[in-house]
Amino acid sequence: MNETIEVVDAQASGLMLANGHNELELVASTSERADFVEVMQLNAGSGPCVQCFGEGRAVSVADVSETGAAWAEFRAAALLQGFHSVHAVPLRLRSETIGAMNLFRTSTGVLSDRDAAVAQALADVATIGILQERIIRETAIVTEQLQRALDSRILIEQAKGVVAESAGVEMEEAFAMLRDHARSSNLTLRSVAEGVVGRTVDVAGLMRVPRAASTP
Repeated sequence: MNETIEVVDAQASGLMLANGHNELELVASTSERADFVEVMQLNAGSGPCVQCFGEGRAVSVADVSETGAAWAEFRAAALLQGFHSVHAVPLRLRSETIGAMNLFRTSTGVLSDRDAAVAQALADVATIGILQERIIRETAIVTEQLQRALDSRILIEQAKGVVAESAGVEMEEAFAMLRDHARSSNLTLRSVAEGVVGRTVDVAGLMRVPRAASTP
């Protein structure tokens, strides 16, 4: 964020990102003054940054004092903190907008074409980085879930083998015994399987559990 205001004509900056409910949240700002203005926008649900996110396009306010009544809370907060113009750029990749980067200026007027282009370029880079990080994190979660499911399947197969051997039953019946014990004990099938393989669950006890009615 600090790097942004070092290369464009702005005195403060804020970054808002959409959460899982597609609601904006403030995730970073360069000053308490910018933080205050951003929070006021979010609380009011209106302002250039909120509009930028909603429409997926840059919103430039050359003179905060001339904004309409719809942005009354934003106008009061911005002027109170000494900001007289704002330029908001979307964090957007193709049709997906994930947030907005907001540049606050202590003077009136719009950003130069050069600074506006630089701001959008920085927002684009940030967008790509954020989306890549999310993909990596989501991929890691899915991989972990798949690995856990595989580990559970292996564990259950091992437990079926132990029960089949100890009770002298077929593998299908062994699985039914594990399942019925899990249900009657209010345990997960994995935890029962762990107990059987780790010899903390007595196979003889599984044999005494009433069989569940078969599903037609």
